[in-house]
Amino acid sequence: MTTVSPALPGDERLRFLPTRHPLRQLGRLLAVPVLLLCAHGGALAQGKVQAWITTGDQTKLMARGADAAFQSGTRAATVIEVDPAQRFQEMVGFGAAITDASAWLIQNRLNPQQRGALMNELFGKEPGVNFSFTRLTIGASDFSRHHYSFDDMPPGQTDAALAHFSIEPNRADVLPVVKAALAINPNLRVMASPWSAPGWMKSTDSLIQGTLKPEAYAPFAAYLSRYIGAYEKEGVPIYALTLQNEPHFEPKDYPGMRVEPAKRAAFIGGHLGPLLVKEHPQTRILDWDHNWDEPGSPAAVLQDPVASKYVNGVAWHCYGGDVRVQAALHDRWPDKDTYFTECSGGKWAPVWSDNLQHFARTLVIGTTRGWAKGVLLWNLALDENDGPHLGGCKDCRGVVTIDSRDGKVTRNEEYYALAHASRFVRKGARRIASTSGYDQLDTVAFRNADDGSVALLVVNSAKAPRSFAVRLAPGQRSFSYTLPAASVATFTWKP
Repeated sequence: MTTVSPALPGDERLRFLPTRHPLRQLGRLLAVPVLLLCAHGGALAQGKVQAWITTGDQTKLMARGADAAFQSGTRAATVIEVDPAQRFQEMVGFGAAITDASAWLIQNRLNPQQRGALMNELFGKEPGVNFSFTRLTIGASDFSRHHYSFDDMPPGQTDAALAHFSIEPNRADVLPVVKAALAINPNLRVMASPWSAPGWMKSTDSLIQGTLKPEAYAPFAAYLSRYIGAYEKEGVPIYALTLQNEPHFEPKDYPGMRVEPAKRAAFIGGHLGPLLVKEHPQTRILDWDHNWDEPGSPAAVLQDPVASKYVNGVAWHCYGGDVRVQAALHDRWPDKDTYFTECSGGKWAPVWSDNLQHFARTLVIGTTRGWAKGVLLWNLALDENDGPHLGGCKDCRGVVTIDSRDGKVTRNEEYYALAHASRFVRKGARRIASTSGYDQLDTVAFRNADDGSVALLVVNSAKAPRSFAVRLAPGQRSFSYTLPAASVATFTWKP
C-alpha cells in the first residue's frame, strides 16, 4: 500500500511515504489540471459522499457520479489523506473579471431572459456555480471598446484637482452588471485594477506606455480613492485594489504603465496607503498583480518598512514562471495574504481536455495550495470572435462565450474548472490538509464554515482511470473511488 501523507503547515511541497521505499521529498507543487465537480445535488447525508465529475472527452460535464460511503479500514493501493485539523487560509472565493467587454456583451447581446438566466447561473447558489470574487478594470483595458480613463484631458493639459473625474463610462454596462451580480450574491467580493493612470499623469502624456510622474503620485492616489468612493455610492464596495495591472509591462496598443518596485513602494507608503486608511480603510492594497516569474519585485515592496505596513497581500498572474513562488513568498511573509488575479485561455491551446486539466490542476489546485485566498480568471465572457477588444490579445477565450448574433452561451473549459471549486467552496471556508501529487492525482480540500461540509477536488491527469481511497483523519474511515482518465472531480461530505 502507498500512503500519501498530508503536507505540514508552512510547507506546501509534497511529501509521500511509500511503505516499500524510504522517505523522499518531491520538489514540486501542483502543476496539473484538477477534476472539478459542480452541479445540482441534494442535501449531504452523514457518512455519504457525493461526487461530481467532468471528463476531458466531455461525456460528463459537471455530472453527478455514483455516491460513495465511508467505511472502516482502507484497502486501496493509493490513499489520499484528508485532515480537517490542519487548517490554512480562509477563502474569499473564485470567479472571473467583469471586463468592459464582458459587461457590454451581457448588457447588449443578451435579452432580459437570457441575461437573467446567465447571471443567476454564474453568481447564484445551487444550481448556479456561485462565483463570489470578481475583478474590475479602473478605466480601459485591451478588452474595452475604446480607450479611456476616468479623468481624460487634452494633450498638454492636467487636472490635479480631479475636477473632471467621472465614472460615467461605466454607467451603461459595467455598473449594471456588477450590481446585478451583487444582488444575486451579496457575498461577492470586488477587486479593481487600473491598466494606466490618466495620460496627463504619465511620462508619455498618454494612456499608452510610460510611467507615473513623481509629481502625479498624490493626484493618482486621490484618483484611486475617488474611484472607490464613486463605486461605493453606487452600492459596489471595493474589497481590494492594486495600483497597476502588470506593472512591468508596457503594451504598445492598449493602456499600460511601468511602475518599478521602488516607485510602487514610494507611492503606497507615501500616498495611497495613508489616504486609504483615512478615506477607505476597508479596502485592501495588493501589490504586484503580475506574473510568477519575477517574485523579487513584490518582495522588494514588502521589504520597504513604510510601504509594507499598508500592503495586505500579493496578487499573481500566470503568464510566466511557476505557481510554486506563491508559497515561497508566503513563507517569507506569512502575515501577507495571497491572491491569484488573472489568467486566460485562448486559441493558442486548442485541446479541450488539456485545458481543463491545466486550469483545474494549476490555477485552482496549485494556486490555493500556494495560499491563494481568491482565484480569478480573466474575461468572464467574450463573443464568438474573442472580443470585443481594442489592441492586446486577439485570441483570448472567455470563461463563457456569448454568441453576439443570438445570445447562445457556451461554457468553456475554464467554466468547469472554476465551478468545481466555486460551487462547493463558500466564502469563509478554510483550506485543509490533503495529500497530493501521487499517481497523477492532484488534490486540494476545503471545509466550509457554515455547515462543516468538506469539498475535495481531485484531478486525474493520467490517460487511464485511477482508483484510490480517501481516508479522513483522525481514524481509519475511508471511501474508495475510481476516476476516469483526464478528469476532474469534486467530492463533498459532512464529517
